[in-house]
Amino acid sequence: MRGWVSDPHSGGVKIPEQVKQRTKQRILAYAEQHYAGKYIRIDVRFKGYFCYIDAYKEPFLPDSYDLSMFKITRSEYIERAKNTPIHLCRLRYKGNEEKWTKAFYTYSNEKYEPSVFNNGTFYGTPEEAFQSSALYLD
Repeated sequence: MRGWVSDPHSGGVKIPEQVKQRTKQRILAYAEQHYAGKYIRIDVRFKGYFCYIDAYKEPFLPDSYDLSMFKITRSEYIERAKNTPIHLCRLRYKGNEEKWTKAFYTYSNEKYEPSVFNNGTFYGTPEEAFQSSALYLD
């Protein structure tokens, strides 16, 4: 007997403009409420059926750190670090604003890898995706 199986990490639906606006506001509100002070800014962008969430942090650089090998000044290093995104996750829209799939950015492979939400399923809200990906902010 053959059956149809849905793959949560393939395909998707182009995200309508109203959904983009609501989703961005939800993510930014959640970040502000739960992670205020742990980032400089959050960038939420959309492409096709994907929503990408990046964070920017104030860099930590000890006074004793020697930057001479990089041939840049301390202020140049800090400015560059402030503008380097921390990729948190990528959401895939399947047509339901409460059921997105998530791919976590792995720095070891430098790509997004499908992952489950903390609720144990492949589906969750944008807020749940942010919460489970925000470990880079701590």
